[in-house]
Amino acid sequence: MANIKSAKKRILVIDKKTARNRRVKEHIKTVLRAFEAAIAEGDLEAAETQLRLCEKKLMQAAAKGTIHKKAASRKVARLTKRFNEAKKA
Repeated sequence: MANIKSAKKRILVIDKKTARNRRVKEHIKTVLRAFEAAIAEGDLEAAETQLRLCEKKLMQAAAKGTIHKKAASRKVARLTKRFNEAKKA
């Protein structure tokens, strides 16, 4: 346990940031699951809506530093590729 006042304050700040990052990551996972479900059902309109939402949430998380910018771009590219393959089939 920290004894210095500034170290105690940093612990509180880190706890807040960790909680925020967990919420954001869980929200991203929920949106991704909704996209996967729409693709599995073959509902392309819902999948397209979910794809746009996934991209938005991933880029927001990248902008805030929750996930890396290139990781977000990679995930968006893979989702888009998956959507396009489902649209062809």
